Amino acid sequence: MWWSYQDVEEQKKRLQREIAKRKKRGDKFEVLPAPAGQKKLSTTFWGLAWCRNLESYQDYESRLPRGRSYLRQGKVYDLEIEPGKLSAVVAGSELYDTSIVIQPLPKKQWKQIVTSSAGQVGSMLDLLTGKLGDGLMKVLTDPDGGLFPKPKEIHFNCSCPDHADMCKHVSAVLYGVGVQLDTKPELLFTLRGVDQAELLSNASSAAITELSTSSGDLAGADLSAIFGIDLSAEMMPEPPVAKKTVKRATKKKVAAKKAAKKKPKEI
Repeated sequence: MWWSYQDVEEQKKRLQREIAKRKKRGDKFEVLPAPAGQKKLSTTFWGLAWCRNLESYQDYESRLPRGRSYLRQGKVYDLEIEPGKLSAVVAGSELYDTSIVIQPLPKKQWKQIVTSSAGQVGSMLDLLTGKLGDGLMKVLTDPDGGLFPKPKEIHFNCSCPDHADMCKHVSAVLYGVGVQLDTKPELLFTLRGVDQAELLSNASSAAITELSTSSGDLAGADLSAIFGIDLSAEMMPEPPVAKKTVKRATKKKVAAKKAAKKKPKEI
């Protein structure tokens, strides 16, 4: 289909009017910023691993490039990542509401991940700061037993007229997750319905204490937020209770004071 410059401009104006209308209804319509002018959408382990997982499935191969383009053009709005669900609005020729259901990570599979990660305290700390040791990286990115979803666990729904299994709007949202994980990797655990704190169950209090007093990358960091647990309740010593000292006057001293008050003054 051939589009003229006037057609494109009219489409933009129509979308802007629709966005303004939805904002009046209370929709946020916050655009998901994506890096422009560079080959990779993501730069951290989490974002890259998510995108590589998507690109490893041939079922998605033909639809992914258009999705990347839509994301770079700022057409993905209000991306929400919740347990087992993604949702966003994507601007195409119209505004399309897109939702993606992702099955929770099977409990047995999650238990195996936790077990395989046991004792890797150093790797766990690398995980929480966006860096990973080789052992933990292999556990989390394993195509069969890792943390990332498989095609059979992903179900799409988009209001666009494209009836393909994965339309370009769904693709844009999926790539948007990779961008989000660059800054909020904990959302992957939220999406898969698991608690990342379970990976820390084998971390010793001594290691955490050492971090809180170190001068390295985590020095001064909010460790309670990083670890997802209330460290203040577990590690901070209770303040000493001040002992109240009560002076007890003897009966003789009390009697002497009373007598002194009653004694008449000498003239």
